[in-house]
Amino acid sequence: MKIFTWTNIRLVLMIAVVIFLYSFTSQRNAMRKIKKTEVVFVGEKNLFLKPETVNKLLIEKNQDLKTLKKDGLDLNKLEKSINQQKLIEKADVFVSVDGVLKAVVKQKTPLGRVFDETGSFYIDNEGNSMPLSDNYTARVPLLSGEITVVKKEKLSEVLRMIAEDDFLKKNIIGVQVLPNGSLIMANRNYDYQIDFGRTINIETKFKNYKAFFQKAVSDSTLNKYKRINLKFTKQVVCIK
Repeated sequence: MKIFTWTNIRLVLMIAVVIFLYSFTSQRNAMRKIKKTEVVFVGEKNLFLKPETVNKLLIEKNQDLKTLKKDGLDLNKLEKSINQQKLIEKADVFVSVDGVLKAVVKQKTPLGRVFDETGSFYIDNEGNSMPLSDNYTARVPLLSGEITVVKKEKLSEVLRMIAEDDFLKKNIIGVQVLPNGSLIMANRNYDYQIDFGRTINIETKFKNYKAFFQKAVSDSTLNKYKRINLKFTKQVVCIK
């Protein structure tokens, strides 16, 4: 026969109190009204999407914020709705302890801009199409030619290296994709074209180009060239 000691009774009472407090707190938390909404953008400072657009998605069917309670929110549904926006890469929606309905939003990153017969759009950091924004225009290289013949992962890798390098970002203003998948690039301040070749040995080709450019600037010979061939990884071939 088990004997219930005071220690055991006290332990049972403590557990009961904890369960009661947890249930009480959870219920009060669920019944708590939403005080306000807040949209926080992370990463890129230039906003392609207005905060007001995201904010409208947080309050479904024009509900009155004063009557909206936490337990009436479907956070997963709100997140899904915001993530369907074509300018957004990812959004996290939650309610803070002080009753603020928050959306933390990361925008897509445009790396290049395409002009074709259907109009104009961006290529994002994953190689997918991204619509233009009425709120902000990104300064990225212009893309032309047969962009679909190059794997989107490879094209985005080329564009990402340009975007992440201060020199290349200022220097390369255009990328043309030939039918065979080779790339031709345009320089901002000089008339020569850059024959980049296929999307292989990408990092090595850019290193070679930067080394060539630095040497040619010191020799004052950049204006003499019409084509800079980067197809060969161990040398840069210049044509006057």
